[in-house]
Amino acid sequence: MNLLRIAVALSIAVVSGAACARTTLVIDSWRDDDRAIWEEKIIPAFEAVHPGIGVRFRPSVPTAYDTELETRLEAGTAGDLIACRAFDASLALFEAGHLSDLSDLAGLAHFSPTAKLPWQTDDGSTTFCVPVSSVIHGFLYNREAFRRLGLAVPETETAFFEVLEKFRADGTWVPLAMGIRDRWEAAAMGYNNIGPNHWKGEEGRRALIAGKQKLTDEPWIAPFRTLAKWHPYLGTGYKTRTYRDSQDLFARGRAAIYPAGSWEIAGFNARAGFGIGAFPPPVQQAGDPCYISDHTDLAFGLNSASLNAEAARVFLDWVASSEFASLYATALPGFFPLSGHAVQIGDPVARTFLSWRDECHSTIRFASQFLSRGTPDLAQETWNASVGAITRTATAEELGARLQKELASWYMPQQ
Repeated sequence: MNLLRIAVALSIAVVSGAACARTTLVIDSWRDDDRAIWEEKIIPAFEAVHPGIGVRFRPSVPTAYDTELETRLEAGTAGDLIACRAFDASLALFEAGHLSDLSDLAGLAHFSPTAKLPWQTDDGSTTFCVPVSSVIHGFLYNREAFRRLGLAVPETETAFFEVLEKFRADGTWVPLAMGIRDRWEAAAMGYNNIGPNHWKGEEGRRALIAGKQKLTDEPWIAPFRTLAKWHPYLGTGYKTRTYRDSQDLFARGRAAIYPAGSWEIAGFNARAGFGIGAFPPPVQQAGDPCYISDHTDLAFGLNSASLNAEAARVFLDWVASSEFASLYATALPGFFPLSGHAVQIGDPVARTFLSWRDECHSTIRFASQFLSRGTPDLAQETWNASVGAITRTATAEELGARLQKELASWYMPQQ
């Protein structure tokens, strides 16, 4: 009997020791829509090949992420792994000592210099986040609504507004499902979506960084004029409509067109009971070259204060693998992996977005690199300006002058 008790006690000790040996990593992210996919698909795939490491996905509401992350970092409660925005926001975290140097991580060999650029120091000597995905901006549309009114997908701005007018006259659908309550969507799905066709993508963005163009120049104020023309097509109550409200409006088939991006595909696949199509930002004149915002969106960094750094680096190497790239592209259609691994895109809407890379010139959100480091933050001020354009509380010229003055107040090349 004594031997039996000893054997049972030893068995319990072994099991307890194994349980204690299991490391649990916490990921902080702004992708709250992705919780189920991480918990049901991505995390189980990782844990299957790394049974000694558990992972918990802890997302925040996108608009609250930066503030919540800062609070957690200061309190020492941030996750082991931190979702990294592109360029300056993550560079600031690295320079503040919150992100570890990952330059020696073996998995980084699978990424091109361009893919790593948004998560490196300005001189390119240090990489502090592992690239994950990019997203492409454009417009989603209700195929059934277009079919019922006999409308073709618009290719020019003139055709775009003709389509909106047809939907407004019909009255069955809200022509354009976007609100301004959360502000950021007016810039992300508005100004940064249609703007590249005006400032010619990278040509204009780099000229602005170099001080060779100003925000008062025509290519930069023209998109505000276009946004002002959206005003009559947004439907009743658009000023108090949140991002979630807009998603719901489109998903329930009550809106014809949704200014969005490829990141919305998975959510609408699950919710919409109708066929969805996509088209790129319309060009100004037929035959004009097209430009798309193909934004380097997400990476993962290692919290320098993590007590589980070794396990976290194992996870980050897995993020750089072909297994992860294929899993991510399949589980989250519209988030296009940045690694060099070949992946198959099965979702037809995601393939449509991806096809624009072959047809158009790619760029990123114009204020992401360098231009939002100072105060005022140009990216956030563009939120306000885009709202001002849509509500018609200021002219395009006034909005451009305001942004230029704010940028020139701290950014030397614009002084």
